[in-house]
Formats: sequence, structure tokens, C-alpha cells
Amino acid sequence: MGNDQRKQEILELLKKNGLVKVNELSEKFGISEVTVRNDLTDMERKGLLSRVHGGAISSYKPYYSMNMTQRLETNQSEKVDIATKVASMIAPNDTIMLNSGTTTLLTFRQIPAEYNLNIVTNSIAIALEASSNPNFNVVLIGGALNTKYQFSYGADAVSQLRNYHADKFILSVDGIDIANGFTTYYDTEAEVDRVMIEQAEHCIVVADYSKFNHSAFVKISDLSVADCIVTNQNIEEDILLAFRELGTEIYVK
Repeated sequence: MGNDQRKQEILELLKKNGLVKVNELSEKFGISEVTVRNDLTDMERKGLLSRVHGGAISSYKPYYSMNMTQRLETNQSEKVDIATKVASMIAPNDTIMLNSGTTTLLTFRQIPAEYNLNIVTNSIAIALEASSNPNFNVVLIGGALNTKYQFSYGADAVSQLRNYHADKFILSVDGIDIANGFTTYYDTEAEVDRVMIEQAEHCIVVADYSKFNHSAFVKISDLSVADCIVTNQNIEEDILLAFRELGTEIYVK
């Protein structure tokens, strides 16, 4: 079992139990307690858990365990502000890619229904809503399915994506950090996101203020892949300044 798979299982145990113990993880995975502690230290550094004596507790259990409906309700007004700005960047006859996420779903909902668009996505929710509009040519990427969060992933998804080219890719992320770049909770979707970046002319990252200075489980890419980041006015000024000093273009809606 690889390190990433082991850490993903630790997150699932935290989600289920709220607490993991070093000695139990050592026995479960057949590794030394030193290796377990190293894993937990790395995950704590990324903001995924908090170390306690003899183990760890989850720092992000409430959000990590939410379903799509609950996540849509979290910071919804901020996400709608972001979505409105990003939708204004879309032009008629564009080909756009969108990964899964509540902010990308809300962005799609703000796009004018009269636009003729090609839409390529691994989000089941976006594909279902878009397919009802005859002006939209919708491609739902196949592959394995994450039914809880409604997205496709895997080798088949990646292979299919390489057949398409987009004008713009709207990327929803779970974390944005100067050192660690753009990150996501889902290792299964990270590769899909990377290929979408490669296949698009422009990458527009959407993230509300809570995603900044936070690193999720898996790195998607460095900050340099983004042509711009769109966030909302709740972002702290010192954080905004730090990112802009790197030359990252940020729109605050």
C-alpha cells in the first residue's frame, strides 16, 4: 500500500470514528509506529488533522463528511458572488471544462442559458443540469464514480479528457497555499484536474476565502498554472497581498 492510499484510509477512519491511535494504525497497516507518526505529522502540516497524545483527531471532519447539499449551503453567498464573476468571463461559443465542486456547480448556474457552449465535465450534477438546455453540448467524462460527491475519475476519465480541448477550465479546489499550491481532499480526482489544466487555454481557479492558507490532502498543481483566481471580499488583506506579490492575478468579488 502506498503512502497516499494509507493516508486516505486514515482520513476515512477519522471521518468514521473522530480519533485514530498510533498503535492501532501500526497494527492495521503493518508498519512501524515511527512511520505512523511521520504520516500523522505530515497530515497535520497539511491541515487534515490535529495530533493528540497517542494519535490524532480530525480538524476538518465537519466539512469533509458533508454531502453535496450541505456543502452547497456552506459559504453559499460567497460562492455565488464568485460564480457571478466567473460566469461573466465566459463568452458565447466557448468550450469550457469544469471539475466537480459546489463553486463550479454554482458558476455553471450563473452562465447565460442562451449561450451556445461546449461543456466538458466530470461532475454528474453539472452534466445533469446542463443537459436540459439545448444550447449546451454536454460531455460527461466516463470512468469510475464517486457517488457521494458525484464525480467521475480514473484512467478511463483521463484518457477520454485528452480528446478534448477547452478555451477555459474552471477549477474548484479545497486548499490554496503559497508553499503547497492548489490542493484537494480527493486523490482520485487530482489527476483529472491536472489533465483538464493541460487541455485548456486558460485556467480560472474559484475558491472562497476559507480555502486560502490551507492545504488539503493531495496537491493538484503549483500556483503558476492559474491564469487567475476568483475569490470573495471576506479574504484577509494580508493574504491577498502575499499572493499578489507572487504575481498571481486575483479577482475579489
